[in-house]
Amino acid sequence: MSSLDNANNSLKAAQLRAVNRMLAFNVIDDSFDSEADKSGDNDDYSLPPAGSSRNQWKILIYDVACRSIISPLLSVAQLRRRGVTLHLLLHSDREPIPDVPVIYFCQPTPENLSRIAQDCSHRLYGRAHLNFCTKLSRPAMEDFGRLVVQANALDTIASVHDQYLDYVCLERNLFSLHRKDSYVTYNGSGATDQSMEAAMNEIAHGLFSVIASLGLVPIIRCAKNGAPEMVARKLHKMIREHPTLMRGSGKAYRPLMVLMDRNADLVTPIQHASTYQALIDDMLTHKANRVEFMAKKSAESATAQVPKKYDLDPDEDPFYAAHKFNPFPEAIEQNGVELQEVTQRETAIRSSAGGTSNIDNKTDDLAMAVDSLPALLDRKKQLEVHTTILQAVMAKVAARDVPQFYELEAGLASGSANPEATKSEVMELLTDPSKGNIQDKLRLALVYILTSKASNSELTPVAESLKNALETKGATAEGSNAQRGLLSAEDRANISQGMKAIQYVMQLRSMTNVNMVIPQQAEKVSSPDSNNDMNLSYFMKNATSQATGLLAKASEKVGSMLIGKSHKHPLTRIVQNLCDFKPQSEDDTYLYLDPKIATEVNVSMVQATNRAPVRDVLCFTIGGGCYTEYQNLQLLKSSSDSVKQRTITYGSTELLAPDQFLEQLGKLA
Repeated sequence: MSSLDNANNSLKAAQLRAVNRMLAFNVIDDSFDSEADKSGDNDDYSLPPAGSSRNQWKILIYDVACRSIISPLLSVAQLRRRGVTLHLLLHSDREPIPDVPVIYFCQPTPENLSRIAQDCSHRLYGRAHLNFCTKLSRPAMEDFGRLVVQANALDTIASVHDQYLDYVCLERNLFSLHRKDSYVTYNGSGATDQSMEAAMNEIAHGLFSVIASLGLVPIIRCAKNGAPEMVARKLHKMIREHPTLMRGSGKAYRPLMVLMDRNADLVTPIQHASTYQALIDDMLTHKANRVEFMAKKSAESATAQVPKKYDLDPDEDPFYAAHKFNPFPEAIEQNGVELQEVTQRETAIRSSAGGTSNIDNKTDDLAMAVDSLPALLDRKKQLEVHTTILQAVMAKVAARDVPQFYELEAGLASGSANPEATKSEVMELLTDPSKGNIQDKLRLALVYILTSKASNSELTPVAESLKNALETKGATAEGSNAQRGLLSAEDRANISQGMKAIQYVMQLRSMTNVNMVIPQQAEKVSSPDSNNDMNLSYFMKNATSQATGLLAKASEKVGSMLIGKSHKHPLTRIVQNLCDFKPQSEDDTYLYLDPKIATEVNVSMVQATNRAPVRDVLCFTIGGGCYTEYQNLQLLKSSSDSVKQRTITYGSTELLAPDQFLEQLGKLA
């Protein structure tokens, strides 16, 4: 079994254990940790009572970055269970609460250190326990020490800790370094050697935090030259210079860490998706596992809408955990099936408990109802939340004809459709005012440009036709309806930004003189839950009727998204080649760094040895990642004959929805 496959050994569980120790003033003993491990991520019931000697009341002060780290791990109620009476932002106005210990959790920036020193000088709280999400440098520590000594507040400092938690863990095997506009930062014309060096240092420190949390020393692979190699060499050095981590490097299985540059695949983050979680991220407002959207106020109201907001748990929500990677129509069907089953069980329990049988049997029935009904009602409530979300996604998918864009883009990206042969189909969709919105068409145009072998001069008319169609809303230049003034200010801004994104991509093509993505007839991987011979119209009719009719109006427009097969994206193919030690692939050319060895390893010498199977993989994309890429990598979990189950942990400098990545491309022209 993979060492990271168990929920207790996942990255999220490791980070949660570190946060728990921090909230217990870093004095939790081994027995407490083992108790917490028994229940995986949800360890609330194994904690000592809040306010007890082993779980004191305290105040938590964090900066914005560390709030992002805490939020996906612990709710307000869970913080309270850990003795946190107040949690406040560092740079906010705060009232003094003397004699109550305080835990600071923040980045070791000069501004943060100055504010902490100011709090200590004013003696706002009791003893202060300082925790930094990344390493506090010696010069910064000395400067902070001088500030505290000058304020005569040295006695207020109880402890100082480097926690190495500088990453946001959204799921057991999904993390982000939360670096905003990372693609622009690393590829903008204003980037200098100094700014790039600082940016690569930040990434290396973030990845070191991930490795330190896991306590595993990886083998690092990446393409030579460019940002991945810069980060890889810095990370290699950091691990070698950390004695504690190196002492624990003798574990049986070592993970493979693969570092990638976003420029190696610009198609995946902008193309349309077909799976449940990726569509939530694309169609709705989705950030840090919270989804927000507008929904109809009631079934009778055609126009009145109310805002909806839900916090999703991709690990502990049974329905979401089981179906987040499934094609969208399958998620609809299963939601209906499970909701129907839960409703039937609820009816059976209620009728059994209210029956007229003898008193002994009735007592037993009531006891069973008391035990099982609350959990059943909670399950039903969760499923109804997903029904509401599915309805919101369905409305967007149907209104924008997303399946047509998805099918065309998937064919172009996988190589099953020839860009030149499908040009007329692409142009028809781009110029049809009834299909998609502005971003949908810009994304299709970018996928076409990135996968085409045509020259820029041949592609320019495609961009010009798209621009004209968007500005005139599909009317011809001579038509009476060709009124550009009909566009809203937001529409004009989106068109301008999108055309700049196309201009930037075409500039990249000119500079590199190669296609940004070389489509190939990719290996097809059948979904275990899909039936290729299924009658889609019957399937959708069945699925929507089971989902209480809420989704029926748009059902016919999403049937084509159940394709039963999925092609492997570029990062997935590269990772598979590295895991399977495939000859004449990236395994021959990629840099090979082993922190146990001081210098770069000769790949040919490693290939001559009997290498252990790769059971755990850490994939990281520099310049932004997406849920589509995360989902596609899961195809490798059980694709190897030598490894029954492989754990794939995915991370990136930031997680981006397609429109957000399109916006970043538009900033670079």
